[in-house]
Amino acid sequence: MSMRLAAVAAISALVLAGAARADDKPSYGPPPKWVEVADIPAPPTDDQAPSTQVLLDDNQSLHDATGSTFYNRRIVKVLKSEGLQGGSRTVTWDPIRDKVTLHTLTIVRDGQRIDLLKHGEDVLVLRRETNLERAALDGRMTASIQIKDLRVGDVIDWAYTYEHREALLGGRTSDFERMGWSGVAGRYRARLLWPEGTPLTWRMTTAFPQPKIGKAGKLNELVVDVTNVRTPKPPVGAPLRYQRVGMLEATTYSGWDDVSRRMAPLYAKASELSADSPLRAEIAAIAAASADPKVRAFKALQLVEDKTRYLFLGMGEGGYKPASVDETWARRFGDCKGKTVLLLTLLRELGVEAEPVLVSTTGGDGLDERVPSAAVFNHVIVRARVGGKSYWLDGTRSGDLGDLDSLRPPPFRWALPLRAAGASLEEIVQTPLSRPDNEALIRLDASAGLDKPAVLTMTMTLRGDAGLALNRAIRTTPRADMERGLKQQFSASNSWMTIDKVDFEVTPEGVSKLILTGSADLDWRMNDDVGAREFRFPGSGSGKASTFPRREPGPNADAPYATAFPAYSVATAEVVLPNKGQGYSVKGSTFSGRVGNREVVETAELKDGVARFVDSARSVGRELPVDQAEEANKLLRRLSGEAQIIRAPKGS
Repeated sequence: MSMRLAAVAAISALVLAGAARADDKPSYGPPPKWVEVADIPAPPTDDQAPSTQVLLDDNQSLHDATGSTFYNRRIVKVLKSEGLQGGSRTVTWDPIRDKVTLHTLTIVRDGQRIDLLKHGEDVLVLRRETNLERAALDGRMTASIQIKDLRVGDVIDWAYTYEHREALLGGRTSDFERMGWSGVAGRYRARLLWPEGTPLTWRMTTAFPQPKIGKAGKLNELVVDVTNVRTPKPPVGAPLRYQRVGMLEATTYSGWDDVSRRMAPLYAKASELSADSPLRAEIAAIAAASADPKVRAFKALQLVEDKTRYLFLGMGEGGYKPASVDETWARRFGDCKGKTVLLLTLLRELGVEAEPVLVSTTGGDGLDERVPSAAVFNHVIVRARVGGKSYWLDGTRSGDLGDLDSLRPPPFRWALPLRAAGASLEEIVQTPLSRPDNEALIRLDASAGLDKPAVLTMTMTLRGDAGLALNRAIRTTPRADMERGLKQQFSASNSWMTIDKVDFEVTPEGVSKLILTGSADLDWRMNDDVGAREFRFPGSGSGKASTFPRREPGPNADAPYATAFPAYSVATAEVVLPNKGQGYSVKGSTFSGRVGNREVVETAELKDGVARFVDSARSVGRELPVDQAEEANKLLRRLSGEAQIIRAPKGS
């Protein structure tokens, strides 16, 4: 273990030692009385069954004002030897918020039940930080059981319950059920219970079976109970909100404003700065440097990015509760919550309006269509306002250069401001790029003759996150290692070029440049049809294009296709020709128009003795209607089949 990992592990052990409870081990016993225990159903008819077949997928939950209890039971039959590889069962929980009870782990063989649980004799309980290498500590526990003597034909019956309580959020909770298995399931059930007075609301997505609403004694009941059912398949290439098929969500939050109100006090308390805080010296230095709120805000962001490192702390109350500003500054590390509190405090002390906002880094698309819940968010950033304009600032980034206006809105789609009075979701608007993120210029000087190596100069200009990534690599990697890696990587796909030297440049605005110099062997081949030699750029005219895939029938099959946005790239190839290009000609694509969601410009020209080919693509939208995909595919195939060719004079 490295010194860094050893230190992190020590922190984990120290924090968790004070937070340990009896719930760091599972309990054993029967299901709660409100659970309806199902019989084992007969195997479904499935002539294309996988190696294991789901007989029962049973999910029942009870929600009240204090939290939720979830019962899960899954019964599978091993049909083929490949299914023996799934011979273990695990359950993971937070020992502070959750309590786990294991009910059943048995093998049913020839009508006999073989108990594998044995009140925990073979249950391995461990705390394993699965994201330790990614600077994340969550303190979660895992109970694991290896199934002994598993055979083809065995039926595995596995059931457990876990109780979840979130005191920081007033017991509010949510539920999420999604159909997900291979082949045909014998029986699938989703059952939700809640007492009168608990404000449970629910929503189902496309292809989820219609639930029945009724009563189970004094409790309200929602039930979906179906047999011989397949998992609905999401549409390939669609935006995320259309891929949420076969899903049921429920929540006891009354609205997004309920989430906002409950979490706002946590950040208000944590951002209280002590009178003698050492951070006040940093604030004074920034204030003295400029009176411009934009300059102050950007300097505050750089301080948080560059003077504190990232470490996620999710143990105890750390899942939702941020560390205080003084604590984060004293230890010089924090997770997104701690860094947000630090940045909030700096901005407010510097006279810049700011507030924390929750976002989802992976599930933002369609967030406004989901039921309100704190669980759908996995990140928090700062929204600052200067001159009536919103700036979205993320303290977990590093190395930002330039100024406040050079920062782009993040791709998270929706944000929930945290305010004492509550707030609704707000869209984070992104616009098409005005300058390329990626500009590549290859210049080949072949003026010395067709049979001599051309002098190569390649310049790659990177902006935005790509530029920051290169800048970060330059600052953290030995130069010799960078050069060696780039040469090897480049030669793997461009063996006709030889790289002799690698240079780097970084502007104060954060634009990174990579300059490669060397030589290239241009393969001038005789075209017998025209009696002249030609050079064809390697890879051009291959006909290979990344197109929109065709969909099979299914739910949301008419959904649009997701396209990269925002994106903008320009690639230029220039060849300086002998004799100032006299007698030479060029052939290549000349196109200007829209291809899918991209504005594409392709040119081929010969001017002043230089053959020049330019490919430019700028995205203007993130979704393409499905009825436009085939026309876009035709254009993509056509353009990819256009070769870039330089033809020399006859006799050259």
